[in-house]
Amino acid sequence: MTQQPGILTYKDELLADKSVRRTYSDGRFEWRRRLPDGRIEWQDNQGNSGVDELLGDGVLKRTFASGQSVYGREQGYGRTAWGTPNNLVVTMNETSFGGRVGAILTGIGAGMLLGSIVAPPQILSAEEEQALREKARENTSGNGGGGDGGGDGGWGDSDGDTDGGFGGDSDFG
Repeated sequence: MTQQPGILTYKDELLADKSVRRTYSDGRFEWRRRLPDGRIEWQDNQGNSGVDELLGDGVLKRTFASGQSVYGREQGYGRTAWGTPNNLVVTMNETSFGGRVGAILTGIGAGMLLGSIVAPPQILSAEEEQALREKARENTSGNGGGGDGGGDGGWGDSDGDTDGGFGGDSDFG
């Protein structure tokens, strides 16, 4: 029996210095900024900090300052799954939905309307991570353009490039 994932929504606010303040529905805040190599550096209001990286194939890696890492998987429509198959949390970018659609998706848990949730990997070797990075580079250079930068940086989301690299519907930015 598959358990319904928990939903954690967030909204992003682009700040004057091109960083982003992410507000989560559980009361947490993150301040996020894009590094020159494309990764996202973050810190929150609970003393945590680290770096988020889009590895490829929608897989995200959140590395905490302590060295601990967790993985997420983009689900599309501004959603990213984190955790284990029996204990999933889906972060959902309210900024990208808004209005009635956002309220409906949040109200029904998003999964029913948008399809099943694919769990992220629990652990990847350094070689597996590098293979995902290389595959992403090949896909980006081979099709004449980049992806959406997507992802949830781990328990959060946003990206795009018309507003300094933030504001899209992915969790990564």
